[in-house]
Amino acid sequence: MDAHTPDRNHVLRLAEAHLAAADPVMARVLATIGPCRLRPRDDPFVTLCTSIVGQQLSTRAAGTIRARLEALLGGPPSPTALAGVDAGDLRAVGLSGAKTRYLQALAQAQLDGTLDFAALASLPDAAALERLTALPGVGRWTAEMFLIFGLGRLDVISLGDAGLRRSARMLYGEDTELGTVSAPWAPYRSVAAWYLWQHLDG
Repeated sequence: MDAHTPDRNHVLRLAEAHLAAADPVMARVLATIGPCRLRPRDDPFVTLCTSIVGQQLSTRAAGTIRARLEALLGGPPSPTALAGVDAGDLRAVGLSGAKTRYLQALAQAQLDGTLDFAALASLPDAAALERLTALPGVGRWTAEMFLIFGLGRLDVISLGDAGLRRSARMLYGEDTELGTVSAPWAPYRSVAAWYLWQHLDG
């Protein structure tokens, strides 16, 4: 499904209605923030690279490094550009040695066909997570972010995401367990996660 089709918009409206009916706290958040604007990004390789760059960094720090990386590569990262650039130049933009290796391994995996985004898109969530986490540098959080922002999956909740946990505690109380409070949000937990992130940013 294309990210911008009426079908996608219809599904998001269904998700909003479900969340509002299932959870009065979420209903108030929806009323404050308005319609969900969650859309899968256009280029899955760039999306996965972005998640790797952002691992264990603040949003601001990750954005700074992404901008430097794009300046170095002459645009968003591509497999050919990453595979051809010197590792020292990648580290010079602020990437750790480990992230440099991960990005170049990811580029090589797509170039040699080990990483097939079309095949990933056809897999159910659990199988896609397993396939992604087999890649160097792709842990559970990175894989979950890719399912949400790369594949547009609607029912993913990243229990290890610090921002989601913090937002949930702000809304539901300091003793809140994200896994418990998120149960009524299924099958639209990705949409609920988007609202939690928006609430935190706001």
